[in-house]
Amino acid sequence: MALRGFLGVSNGELMRSNAKPCSRLMKQTASIFSVGEALGFWILCRLHYGPNIIVPRSLCWAACGAVSMSSTTALLVRLFSPECEPQNIAIYDKGN
Repeated sequence: MALRGFLGVSNGELMRSNAKPCSRLMKQTASIFSVGEALGFWILCRLHYGPNIIVPRSLCWAACGAVSMSSTTALLVRLFSPECEPQNIAIYDKGN
């Protein structure tokens, strides 16, 4: 699924043996961005509604921000990271 080969950026070589597997890299990136964007969307909600904000509405905005950004960043890591090229997934992500 990696686009690096399609775009001509990949040289097809294997990563180092101590490189992070693609699945772990995707999980870590998605979790970091979900926390950050939950806070970001909560701030946007506060700015948009002002003093009329209620807790369920702000939680809904935060949840939408967290889900949208975590899935987007996981997809981008999957598409553009050298660890997620097919030959590296075949070797390093066997047990995961």
